[in-house]
Amino acid sequence: MGYVHILRHFPSPQEGFNRTVRIYTPDTYDAWQDHRFPVLYMHDGQNVFAHPESAVFDTWCANRVAEENVQAGRMEPWIIVAVDSGPGRFQEYSPWDEPRNGVSARGEAYGRFLVEELKPYIDRTYRTRQGSEWTGVMGSSLGGLISLYLGWRFPQVFGRIGALSPTVMWSQGRLFDAWREHSHRWSRIYLDAGDTEFIHAGGIPLDYGRGTREFFRHLKGLGYGDHEVSLVLEPGGEHHEKDWQRRLPGAMQWLLG
Repeated sequence: MGYVHILRHFPSPQEGFNRTVRIYTPDTYDAWQDHRFPVLYMHDGQNVFAHPESAVFDTWCANRVAEENVQAGRMEPWIIVAVDSGPGRFQEYSPWDEPRNGVSARGEAYGRFLVEELKPYIDRTYRTRQGSEWTGVMGSSLGGLISLYLGWRFPQVFGRIGALSPTVMWSQGRLFDAWREHSHRWSRIYLDAGDTEFIHAGGIPLDYGRGTREFFRHLKGLGYGDHEVSLVLEPGGEHHEKDWQRRLPGAMQWLLG
């Protein structure tokens, strides 16, 4: 399942605190000494890997899924950089304020940390492949929202966006208003949710099936083609790590293959 290296006190001057960063290198990284690898950045890093120091039992098992997809010939090997959520997950994954439950946005600072601090470090330290076509970002729920925001805000950096059960209805749907045109850059955007997935978060009703479907239609209306944006609505899918784990093999194959 490759190797996971954990950096426990990685500075984020943009945010004013240190973060934990987990870096997975595939089995082929040491063997292919002259090869450069594309990189996927993932949020909620403590829930990403099958690893003894992951936070919960039902993780995404992204390292295992990636290795299985590579062995089956469905994708090439990728480095995966998983950033743990910090003190105030709602705030750091919110691009805009959410007044309905008093969340003050810190997503812009988090995005600048990824682009200005973490990505340059990864590119200096590992044999990475440069360019937005070879740099992805992925997350679920508010992590899916911040992934879409990063793809919109920094299209020159992130060309592949994976948003599983993305909270696109957050901040009264500000993402729809912000994303007004095709980026005119190389793009691949994966969207999914349970077809009737619905939760309450801090008293806010969140209809993920409907919201994700509407955002897919929004992107299609802006001119994104079938080769650029994909929608998966899973019958019975719920808002849980086990559901995102179950859909991850197909998500990775379409997004990274």
